[in-house]
Amino acid sequence: MSDADADALLVERVKRGDVRAFEMLVVKYQRRVERLIGRMVRDVDLVQDIAQESFIRAYRALPQFRGDSAFYTWLYRIAVNTAKKALMDMKRDPLVLESSRNTGEDGEETSRAENELTDGETPEALLASKEIAAAVNSAIEALSEDLRQAITLREIEGLSYEEIAEMMNCPIGTVRSRIFRAREAIATRLRPLLDTRDGARW
Repeated sequence: MSDADADALLVERVKRGDVRAFEMLVVKYQRRVERLIGRMVRDVDLVQDIAQESFIRAYRALPQFRGDSAFYTWLYRIAVNTAKKALMDMKRDPLVLESSRNTGEDGEETSRAENELTDGETPEALLASKEIAAAVNSAIEALSEDLRQAITLREIEGLSYEEIAEMMNCPIGTVRSRIFRAREAIATRLRPLLDTRDGARW
């Protein structure tokens, strides 16, 4: 059974009044929702509050969920809108935190070896890689919201163009354009550090 099918069964159980089924959905997606919100909100203390509010809103709105999209796609939109509302209430702009590309689905380190010195890795090389990571994060933060959201979903969440188009409610061509423009902007920031040829993209 696919994830989407399993979610659909849980959603049907929730609609019939099974609160435990919704708790299972919360457990399944809490980390992903918190990571998503964490990329929009700099205040770490607010992330869990906004995530909780997102799940409350989802629970209340679930009777209207028709299953036209995957449950996580629908939940994602609620979480993004809840975070945007919280930021507007506080008159803050969404900002991206450091990406969690080195963490797995459950937020655990995917490989300890990735974070340990390997042969050929000098302190200078590590410093350079940290500078590059900081430049990438700075470049992502400087993007417009649409470009930042698209590149985050593609490169950090690892979603397909089709999934991103559904989540962002726009054509696939628009998604491809946004990701291309985001990569170009990031590459422009990185070229001085990497000394890459013009036209080479990250």
